[in-house]
Amino acid sequence: MNYVPNPPWVVQQMLESMGLASVEDLFRDIPEELKLKRELNLAAPLAELELRRELSALAAKNLNVDTYPCFLGAGAYDHYIPAVVEQMLLRSEFYTAYTPYQPEISQGILQAIFEYQTMICNLTGMDVANASVYDGGSALAEACSLACDVTRRKKILVPETVNPRYSEVVRTYALGEKMEVIPVSCQEGVVDAGAIAALIDDQTAAVVIQHPNFYGNLEVELEKIGQAIHAHKSLLVMAVDPISLGILKPPAAWGADIVVGEGQSLGNSLSFGGPYLGFFATTQKLMRKIPGRLVGETVDLDGKRAFVLTLQAREQHIRRERASSNICSNEALCALAATIYLTVVGKQGIKAVAKRCHQLACYAKQQFVKAGFKLKYNQPFFKEFAVAVNDPQAANAALLQAGIIGGYELNDALLFAFTEKRTCAEIDRLVAALGGMERE
Repeated sequence: MNYVPNPPWVVQQMLESMGLASVEDLFRDIPEELKLKRELNLAAPLAELELRRELSALAAKNLNVDTYPCFLGAGAYDHYIPAVVEQMLLRSEFYTAYTPYQPEISQGILQAIFEYQTMICNLTGMDVANASVYDGGSALAEACSLACDVTRRKKILVPETVNPRYSEVVRTYALGEKMEVIPVSCQEGVVDAGAIAALIDDQTAAVVIQHPNFYGNLEVELEKIGQAIHAHKSLLVMAVDPISLGILKPPAAWGADIVVGEGQSLGNSLSFGGPYLGFFATTQKLMRKIPGRLVGETVDLDGKRAFVLTLQAREQHIRRERASSNICSNEALCALAATIYLTVVGKQGIKAVAKRCHQLACYAKQQFVKAGFKLKYNQPFFKEFAVAVNDPQAANAALLQAGIIGGYELNDALLFAFTEKRTCAEIDRLVAALGGMERE
């Protein structure tokens, strides 16, 4: 953020314009018993040069993915972000763009959102995508809510192979009367088509399938699962990794009705967990129930190409009781980063990234097996898999000591992710460090 000084005379002008006598008057509504009533326990002021040194020293205490190889995934991934993405995001036309509700002054950001929607449709094979929602978890919860609306049913089947954070958000949405979440246990790290088919009935609104799933495994019975779902006129909701779609069949090819996912992998940094963006795509049949914003293409009075918000299922524009969602905004800057990323890498580039991730994961599997490790699940995978270890927490601590950011801790395993940023040498270090710890 730019440095904006506020000398005393500017502060006084601001206070006078608000009819206040002092800065303390800004906080007069706070009860006295809640006020600190003493100076903060801060060190003496520092010059700018000294302050930079102090902050740099504090920042150096943190582990970061620029210094240490990161094998942690489970929903957020250390993918490479081309330099052009940040440079384009810094352009004032984008980060100062006004709300898209006024198209006459927002054509730039409206077109960017339209291009983002188009690219999400190209990736997923679906008919229409919205302008994004808050993250992958909220996207999945909105998909389940939409399924209940259009089918007028309540049951949502959520297998344990779905990201547990996503499942928590869905359960939070289900605290009212609208939705009933039915957990589905899974064996061997994938969904069993027969078990799912036995649970689906005429009150099932949707079944959620994550592919690749939370454990990194590919759901090999997707076709059978989809047939069982649609036989009861229920909806297939798929949560997907957008990078995987560079080499895997698009969800539309599996008969998905709604496709959601986390878009962080598309040009957005890890950022300690956010902000991210949830992408949301569906069939044309369900378009009018889609949550949030949707930008459409039209022509202006002069016949020139123009863009405008087309559908907005929010309280300000329709009767509140008819609103399909309380999500009325979108992650515009994160979606813009995804748009720039997809534009830069292109169709062949995202395919190359996906292939590289899978190749590195296959190499890692070979090295782990050579070192005597066992994978928790014997399933095909994309870029993640779980390795059985005696004490996951202790193993991660040992990896940190070796300068490696380890995996996601399961009960008896570590879930490792392999993005295109990793190298064979880094994987060898990971296997050696983990092997040394396990032999102790």
